[in-house]
Amino acid sequence: MNRCEEIRSRVIFYLDDELSGADCASFETHLTDCEICRGVIANERQFLQTVRGLRPLHRAAPELRSRIEELLADAPAAHAASPELRNRIQRYFSQLGSDGGGFLARRRVLAVSTILAISLAIGIWRIVAMKSNADRRRPSEFALMAVDTHQRHLRNQLPLEISSGQPEQISAWFTGKVPFGVKLPNYQESSGQDKLYNLEGARLVGYRKDYAAYVAYQMQTRPISLVMTSDSVAQPSGGEEIASSGITFHYDSIDGLKVITWSDRGLTYALVSDLEERGQQSCIVCHEGTKDKDFIESLKPH
Repeated sequence: MNRCEEIRSRVIFYLDDELSGADCASFETHLTDCEICRGVIANERQFLQTVRGLRPLHRAAPELRSRIEELLADAPAAHAASPELRNRIQRYFSQLGSDGGGFLARRRVLAVSTILAISLAIGIWRIVAMKSNADRRRPSEFALMAVDTHQRHLRNQLPLEISSGQPEQISAWFTGKVPFGVKLPNYQESSGQDKLYNLEGARLVGYRKDYAAYVAYQMQTRPISLVMTSDSVAQPSGGEEIASSGITFHYDSIDGLKVITWSDRGLTYALVSDLEERGQQSCIVCHEGTKDKDFIESLKPH
């Protein structure tokens, strides 16, 4: 390989500022003396400027750009190629140089295109994977609605439509008002246990062009909200999954509130409170109080 062939095999590294020190000085010294190699450099530089000057046919929507920027900001830093890898690539292009400048250029474009395609595919895969993981962790629409309902009730923006401490009266009131059956438990009275919570009342709340059932409780002056709808309308998802008694619960912390969502016997439920840990003590409004200690303990963080 003569000197010109060696120089041309390293053009791409020179234009990408990959040469430094003595290598760069030797390269530029040759360009001073060789008009043909200067022409090769000029052609390659013009090609790169043309590519960089192209405008995209389609612009991403601001929402998509913002989402991708968030995902990339959370991604690990890219790893620089090792010196060994860079030397292998340089030797590869040096071997191609012996086949002639035109063929070298075509092979170089092919190699660069292949690397770019692989890098793009890896980048897209990482973005899709990260988005999928983020989506799985994101609170469900039903959980967000339950939190919003809880907060609006505390701000007196959602007054109760029925005030009663009797579960039977609340259950009967919902009959014909929602497209599913509501039967609130009455464990405290039926089991003779100490009264651990108070039922305050209920109302209807809008959800997906229909009504969901909202029930308000108090436990030691701390409010608890229970929201119910058909499992054909909402399915629990997102957050931390906890399996207990054959049911998968989804725990989220939203705006400082603890939210537990689950589906059982055709209904999907959401419990919202500011109780300790995961707010699992709020579950006693649907389960048999102190008789369900094992069930409630399984929802505690470990």
